[in-house]
Amino acid sequence: MNIYLIAVAVLPVIVLALVVYRGDKFGKEPFGTLLKAFIFGALSIPPAAMMEGFLSVFTPPLPVVSGVYTGFVVAGCSEELWKLLLLLLAIWKSREFDEYYDGIVYACFVSLGFACFENISYVFGQGSFVGALVTGSVRAVLSVPGHFLFGVMMGYYVALAKFDPTHRGRYLLLAFVVPMLMHGTFDALLMIPESMGQGEGLVSTVLFVVLLWFDVKMWKWGVRRIQHLQDLSQQQNADRSHPFRGFTWDF
Repeated sequence: MNIYLIAVAVLPVIVLALVVYRGDKFGKEPFGTLLKAFIFGALSIPPAAMMEGFLSVFTPPLPVVSGVYTGFVVAGCSEELWKLLLLLLAIWKSREFDEYYDGIVYACFVSLGFACFENISYVFGQGSFVGALVTGSVRAVLSVPGHFLFGVMMGYYVALAKFDPTHRGRYLLLAFVVPMLMHGTFDALLMIPESMGQGEGLVSTVLFVVLLWFDVKMWKWGVRRIQHLQDLSQQQNADRSHPFRGFTWDF
């Protein structure tokens, strides 16, 4: 294995993992639990790939429709569903999941576990070193951060579900639907030109510009969700440290 290609494939994952880890200001999560979430993210790849293979059989023949179907149903639905299921299996009942921001941390580690091994397969699946380097560089800027941001949104709603039992079902549904729609939009903008074949340079250019705009929007949404859960975690910790927490006046 070429050390440079491994670095291109894995370094973006490490950087984003450190970003979300450092954002946990009220008690860092144990390495073992983070590793478990990361591994469970990688383990979500085989069932997601099987589901993608099954759904691909039903791809419509129309070019634009096939691009939308592949982006939303084949990729978005399959990958986000299995990432959510493995996330819940990994940490839902864990005693380490004890504050709001933890939801984003663990969801991002699951998503980055998925993205890491997917990235390695794409990079080393190219026929040449230059092709692998270009693929890894493009995915470092777009695809890996995309998975990270899908994880932010998923973790946001999983955290709300964890600490708001009254609306748990609604938030768990949103933990799947919102990342799936984001993922589907992201992939469809890339797959529509591909499904149309050659001679669609203008369409490709326009949709790529839209993709860049959408990517900026996703970052803004993600930062807001991170800040919101950081605020809620701060409030949780303030409540726990309050000297009269649990005290009631009883006359």
